[in-house]
Amino acid sequence: MTPTNFTIFSAFILSLMGLTFHRTHLLSALLCLEGIMLVLFIGLSLWALQLNASGYSTVPILMLAFSACEASAGLALLVATARTHGSDHLQNLNLLQC
Repeated sequence: MTPTNFTIFSAFILSLMGLTFHRTHLLSALLCLEGIMLVLFIGLSLWALQLNASGYSTVPILMLAFSACEASAGLALLVATARTHGSDHLQNLNLLQC
């Protein structure tokens, strides 16, 4: 395993562990999701560069666009929950409330 692959793999695992173990605030969960998406973007970009194929170069750009949309939707949810519930603690959220 090359050092680049090890770095990408360890960053993905650290972001995934952060998502599973530190779910007290919505903002920390969103940051871990963003870290996962950025690691996947970097991995796909390096994979397209290693293959020297121009057909695979559009996939990382689409993933980056989806990541930006996910981040904006997550921040909108964060603002909405902070306004309605008063904080971003995930334990305070109830799915039965309208």
